[in-house]
Amino acid sequence: MQRYFIELSYKGTDFHGWQIQPNGISVQQVLDETLTQRLSRPIYVTGSGRTDAGVHASQQFAHFDTEGELPEIDMLVYSLNNMLPDGIAIHHIFPVEATTHARFSATARYYQYHIRRQKSPFLAGLSYIFRPELDVALMNAAAAKLLEHSNFRSFSKVRTNVNHYHCRIMRAEWEQRADELVFHIKADRFLYGMVRCLVGTLLDVGQGRMTVDQFVDVIRAEDRTAASRAVPASGLFLTEVSYPDGLLEGSSTSTV
Repeated sequence: MQRYFIELSYKGTDFHGWQIQPNGISVQQVLDETLTQRLSRPIYVTGSGRTDAGVHASQQFAHFDTEGELPEIDMLVYSLNNMLPDGIAIHHIFPVEATTHARFSATARYYQYHIRRQKSPFLAGLSYIFRPELDVALMNAAAAKLLEHSNFRSFSKVRTNVNHYHCRIMRAEWEQRADELVFHIKADRFLYGMVRCLVGTLLDVGQGRMTVDQFVDVIRAEDRTAASRAVPASGLFLTEVSYPDGLLEGSSTSTV
């Protein structure tokens, strides 16, 4: 039995999230069905993490196990991309050690949330249109406080089956670009709905509805009702998944 990693990206607009579920088409389901058809054997992929309905991934990893040789990899990737819908693209497939796990071997995930003030017909479903003026410096002052804390229960969806609410946040900052505002956040793990709730609460800070001290009070409350509403999924991208150096030796991708 050989384990393979897949590096892929997808536009989440047309999918009900990553994970297979009974009420809609998921990215995982489409990958399973396409790989099974192409390789003429049952294939089941395991992702590095789950993304909600409408959330995108510019970099996602998954693994699958299979017996026997695969076709020539470049041609396999080419043929799979011809079979997959436009919203999913495979970039690399490469062998890894049997103990390397797409989810449990990952050391960090990095997300971006994109906000625009004006509608663009070319970017529909890829950003959140939010017109109010924002104090970005104040939002960054609040975001910096995230690095001083570890319990983020206030920003987790209520019905979440987890053992604890602790995350180690390594980066949290806003970047003003010419035509958009981008929130960058990187951590060793994320809670269900955490990034979208964080962004919604930081937008309240940026509008003057909440002070930085009040934002810290929200973190310390460990209560979802203390935080603000979650922003839409359309602006959220899983941007990078990191693994220990040398773990993905078959990949040409940098995982900084």
